[in-house]
Amino acid sequence: MIFEANLAAAPLPPELAAALAEPQVPAPKRERTRRQLVDAALRVFSTRGVAASTIGDIAAAAGVAGATVYNHFASKDELVQAVALWLAQGLCRRIADSCAGVSEGAERMAIGNRRYLWLAEQSPAWAQLMMDVAALSPALLRVTGDYVLADLRLGVRQKAFRITTEPAALDLVGGTISQAMRIIAAGLAPPGHAAAVTTMVLAGLGLPWDQARTIVRRPLPPLVAAQAPAASAVRRRRAVAPRATVGFA
Repeated sequence: MIFEANLAAAPLPPELAAALAEPQVPAPKRERTRRQLVDAALRVFSTRGVAASTIGDIAAAAGVAGATVYNHFASKDELVQAVALWLAQGLCRRIADSCAGVSEGAERMAIGNRRYLWLAEQSPAWAQLMMDVAALSPALLRVTGDYVLADLRLGVRQKAFRITTEPAALDLVGGTISQAMRIIAAGLAPPGHAAAVTTMVLAGLGLPWDQARTIVRRPLPPLVAAQAPAASAVRRRRAVAPRATVGFA
């Protein structure tokens, strides 16, 4: 097995678990079953750990036959990747929703960075799993990129950020936050490390130090649960191909 992170007794932070609870919306049977399997895997991994969990455990938790799991996922590794991808996508969406009333690109960037570091503080094993999967899965690497790029471009338009190129700026953000997440998840970070790192990122993007510190001291907006879309929105979503979204590695 590639992913041997010990997730035993490592539930998601209650605030995040509540925010990630997706409302029930009409969906094709295959899509509903796949979602059911990812939910079951999340529960099983949280209580037994990835290494100790079996496909049989996950099938039992989902209330399906073992063969059903293999109809959707070729291996346990593929299922682990799906769980990590779902977590990253859900976190990105909830962070974006929490920033709905924030107009500054620099503050939106800070909120996103701080939330990932918050995950590493609150649930080190899940943060480590996301990063391990990201190191091997281009799909997860694409999970946060669109969100980070949007905040970066907003900050540039507002003349808060001064960058050389967008790829270089994205490497600065992603590489710094990824390393900080690993340090925090390993229990090696000093007090206040998340705030200090986020301040450094904003300063690296060209924000004056005093302004960066002020932004990072602002309270984080709460994560809120997703709302069920109207039926018309569901129909439009099915008619349009999903937008590629991207994450920290």
